[in-house]
Amino acid sequence: MVSQIELNKRQELILEIVKESGPITGEHIADRLNLTRATLRPDLAILTMAGFLDARPRVGYFYTGKSGTQLLTENLKKLFVKDYQSIPVVISENVSVYDAICTMFLEDVGTLFVADGASHLAGVLSRKDLLRASIGKQDLNHLPVNIIMTRMPNITFCERDDLLIEAAKKLIERQIDALPVVKESPGGLEIVGRLTKTNITKAFVTLADE
Repeated sequence: MVSQIELNKRQELILEIVKESGPITGEHIADRLNLTRATLRPDLAILTMAGFLDARPRVGYFYTGKSGTQLLTENLKKLFVKDYQSIPVVISENVSVYDAICTMFLEDVGTLFVADGASHLAGVLSRKDLLRASIGKQDLNHLPVNIIMTRMPNITFCERDDLLIEAAKKLIERQIDALPVVKESPGGLEIVGRLTKTNITKAFVTLADE
C-alpha cells in the first residue's frame, strides 16, 4: 500500500506511473493502463482530492510526495475547537455539593464548570471531586462547591480558535475528561463551551469517514 489510506489497485498503479513520469497527462496515464480517459476520471479525482496528486492545466498530474500520515496531519490542522465544542454545563460557586451532584447526574456529564458572580470561570468540578466530598462526613446540602472545586490558575482550558489536536493533547497530558472553552472578557474568562474526549472522538471519526 502507498499509504495508510486504502487505495484500490488501479489507484496505486496510477500513483506509481505519476511518480515515475510526472507531470503526465490523463490521456498518457490512460494509455499506459490501456484504459479510456473517462474510466480513469473518478480515480484521478479521488487521488487529487485526497492530496496524493496535484494537477495543472496543460501540464498534467504530478505526485505531491505526501504520505498518508502527512495528509492526515494536514487535515488535523484544519480542525478547530469551535467546530466540535458542545454546550457547557455551568453552575454558581454558591451551589451546594448535593445540588452539583444532582446536576451532573441529570445533565449526564462528567465535568461541571463553576462561574462566579460576574459569570466568569471560577472553577471546575469533576466526578472525582464530588465523590471525594461525598465520602466525608460533611453535610453536602450545606457544603458549597467553591470549597472543593479546582480553582484558577490550576484550570486547564482552551479557546474556540485553538486547534482541536492541541486541545486533545491537553486532555491527555492533564489526564482530564473535559476542557472549558473560554473567551477573554473584561475581568476574566467567559465560558462559551466545553470540549470532551467524546467531542474529540467524534471529530476523528468524522475525519476518517470523509
